[in-house]
Amino acid sequence: MNITEVLEHCQLKKGVEETFPFNPETLVLKVAGKMFALIPLEKQPLTISLKADPEKSAELREQYSQIEGAYHMNKTHWNSVLCEGLKKELILELIDDSYDLVVKSLTMKMKEELLKL
Repeated sequence: MNITEVLEHCQLKKGVEETFPFNPETLVLKVAGKMFALIPLEKQPLTISLKADPEKSAELREQYSQIEGAYHMNKTHWNSVLCEGLKKELILELIDDSYDLVVKSLTMKMKEELLKL
């Protein structure tokens, strides 16, 4: 899976914005102003930091050597996913889970605004 495929998948979701709040090399994908994915553009192979359910994170980290606690993030709630060697379907599922977790945490008003987009 490559960066273009990741971005195309994310851009299909409602309210996604691409930002560079930290530096010009780290793309941050947000929904309603909240981060759900961080992608260091200069890093090879492709690695994505994604929000994750703590229980599911523990299982994923045991099952896949490519998934570990995200660098500079709360390792209970964020995973670093090394895409090389993982099935595309799993990567897309992890992106979807991250997006959904952030949307789930939004206020009712924010969710209603997102639905209008």
